[in-house]
Amino acid sequence: METPDNATPAADEDAPTGIAAEDWATASAEPQYRAAVIDLLGALAYGELAAFERLAEDAKLAPSLEDKAELAKMASAEFHHFERLRDRLAAVDADPTAAMEPFAKALDDFHRQTAPSDWLEGLVKAYVGDSIASDFYREVAARLDSDTRALVLAVLDDTGHGNFAVEKVRAAIEADPRVGGRLALWARRLMGEALSQAQRVVAERDALSTMLVGGVADGFDLAEVGRMFSRITEAHTKRMAALGLAA
Repeated sequence: METPDNATPAADEDAPTGIAAEDWATASAEPQYRAAVIDLLGALAYGELAAFERLAEDAKLAPSLEDKAELAKMASAEFHHFERLRDRLAAVDADPTAAMEPFAKALDDFHRQTAPSDWLEGLVKAYVGDSIASDFYREVAARLDSDTRALVLAVLDDTGHGNFAVEKVRAAIEADPRVGGRLALWARRLMGEALSQAQRVVAERDALSTMLVGGVADGFDLAEVGRMFSRITEAHTKRMAALGLAA
């Protein structure tokens, strides 16, 4: 079908709007948005630092030298992500330590309450727990300015832990099907703890909560927040299936 010469091109429904269409220099002129982004980067930075520490610890539980080396490589990738976030905070004149501090206790509490008892629980925690956090940050990233969005998505890149965990957990279940029930219960506990922790962190930070419910960010409202958590839950169910576990 031919298009008339004077026809108006259809608008791209997926094109960013509002703050998502702006760069950092423009968007950060709004003080509340700037505060929200610094909170977000601080939470992400501490999460990456904690992930580095946890993977280094989990490497001690590895059953083979090959597995130990694989986890060490992933830990190194997480630390590189932390460095990028730390450097970005410094570049926008924010103190990286001060930005991370408000989130340290909540994340430390989560990791203390969900300390794995063995190698397989550690793999499931890294795969399930980290993926839930990544899904949450990706949802938020869609409403960020273009510069911050690019950074957030870059540091959420899979370090290879997902495929590694799936391979090892499925092999363990195949060798001993009874392992599946225990790990399924463990993963459900992780899901509940991770969502509770995310909601608690957001609720305690005014700038972040305002951004999520439609204050300084474009397009979010309370109903959308509910849909966001539904999408995160759906993604979790798919990951459980990939692991060979019941959600």
